[in-house]
Amino acid sequence: MTLAPPTQGPLVQTRGAPLPVRRSVPGRIRVISGITVASLALLFAALAVGSSSARDGLRVIGRDAGPQVVATAGLYLALSDMDAQVANVLVMGDQYAQQRKEALAQYERRRSEANQALLKAFELSGDNPAERRTVQSVLDGLGRYERLAGQALLLDERSGHAPGPPPQEVVGTYRAATDLMRLVLLPQAYNLTLESGTIVRRTYDEKALMVPLVRAAVLAAGLIALGCLIWLQLFLARRFRRVLGPALLAATVTTAVALVFGVNVLGQDEQALRTAKSAGFDSVLTLAKARAISNSMQGDQSRYLLDKERADTYEHTYLDKSLSVIYFEAGNLDAYHDKVAEGSENFLGMLGPEIVGKEGDDVVEAYRGFQAADTRFRELALSGRANDAVAARLGPVTSEFDSYDRSLVALADTHQDVFTRAISDGEGALNNLWRLLPYAIGAIGLLVIAGVWPRLKEYR
Repeated sequence: MTLAPPTQGPLVQTRGAPLPVRRSVPGRIRVISGITVASLALLFAALAVGSSSARDGLRVIGRDAGPQVVATAGLYLALSDMDAQVANVLVMGDQYAQQRKEALAQYERRRSEANQALLKAFELSGDNPAERRTVQSVLDGLGRYERLAGQALLLDERSGHAPGPPPQEVVGTYRAATDLMRLVLLPQAYNLTLESGTIVRRTYDEKALMVPLVRAAVLAAGLIALGCLIWLQLFLARRFRRVLGPALLAATVTTAVALVFGVNVLGQDEQALRTAKSAGFDSVLTLAKARAISNSMQGDQSRYLLDKERADTYEHTYLDKSLSVIYFEAGNLDAYHDKVAEGSENFLGMLGPEIVGKEGDDVVEAYRGFQAADTRFRELALSGRANDAVAARLGPVTSEFDSYDRSLVALADTHQDVFTRAISDGEGALNNLWRLLPYAIGAIGLLVIAGVWPRLKEYR
C-alpha cells in the first residue's frame, strides 16, 4: 500500500520563511527612501554653500573692503587739498585774513582725513608686507611734508608781502614741500588705492564665477531630488495598488517651491553683486579719483601764481589733469578751453562713462563753468595783474570749482544709492531664504516619513 507524502514539512517551511518577493519590498522602500533623503540633503547643502558664498561676497564688497577702499581713495583728495590750501595761503599775502584762516582750518581737516584714510589702508593691508611698507612710507613722507609746509607758512607770515608771488625764500621752501607731495606722496596714495581695490576685484571675480556654478548645482540637485520623490511615489503606488499619497505629494510640492525660491534668490544675489560692483562701487571709486584729481587742478592754479619760474610747468600739469578727467583732442590749454566750451556728445576720459542722466549733465555744465573761470583767471595773470588774479582765484574760480565739486558729489551719491540698494536687496533675499529654509527642511522630512512609514508598518 502506497502512503501519501507528508504535508507538514512544506507548511512549516512556508510559515517560517516568507516569500523572497515579500521580503524585498521593505528593503526597496528603504533604499529608495534613503536615496531620496540623500538627494534632498544634497539640495539643501548646495543651497547652503551658494548662499554662504553670495553672503560673503556681499559682505566684502558692501560692508567691509568696498567702503574702506572708497575711504582710502579719499587719501589722495586729502593730501592734494592740503598742498592746495598751503599754496592758497602763500599767494594771499598780507590780505584776505578771513580766507587765510579758512584755508588753514581746511588744511587741518584734510590732515585729519589723511590720517584716518591711512589707518584704514593699514587695516586693509592685512599681512601684505608691500602694502604696509607703502602705508608707512606715506606716513613718514607726510611728516616731512608737514614740517616743510609749516616752515613755508612761517616764512610767508614773517615776510608780509602783497598778494601774489611770495619772496624767493618762501617759494624755495614750498617747492621742496610740493615736490615731495606731487612726486612721492600722491603717486604712493594713488597706488595704495589701486592695491586696496584688488581685494574687491578679487572677491568679485571669485564670487562672479562661484555663485552661478553653485546655482547650477542647486538646480541639478533639486531636479534629482524631485525625480527621487516621484520615483518613490510611483513605486509605492504601483506596489500597493493605491493612488499617490498626499504626504509625498506635499513633500514634492514643497521641494519644488524650495528649489524655485533658492535658485531665484541665488540669481538675485548674482545680479546684486554685479550691480553693486559695476554700477555702484566702480563708479563711486572713479568719481572719488576724479574729484581728487580735480582738487589737485585748483592747487595747480595757485601754484601757477605762486612760482613764476615753474608757471609753465604748472600750466601743463593742469592741462594733463584736465585731459585725464574729461578728454578732448587739444595740444594746449587754450585749445582745451575752447573744446570744453564747444561741448561734445561723446565724452572720453575718467568721467566719460559716468556722465549720464541729469546728474551727469550737471557735472558737464559745472565743469564748463570752472574751465571758463580758469580762462579769465589766466588772462589776468598773464597781463601782470597779480592782485586781480589772486582775487579771481579766491573768488570766481573757487566758486565755480565748488559748484563743480558739488556736482561730482551729487553724482557719486546716486551711484552710492545704487550700491547700497543692491547690497541691501541681496542680503534681504538671503535673509528671507534662511528664514524659510529650516522650516522647509523640517516639513519635507516629516512629510517623507509620513508617506513612507505607514507602508513599512504593513510588513510588521
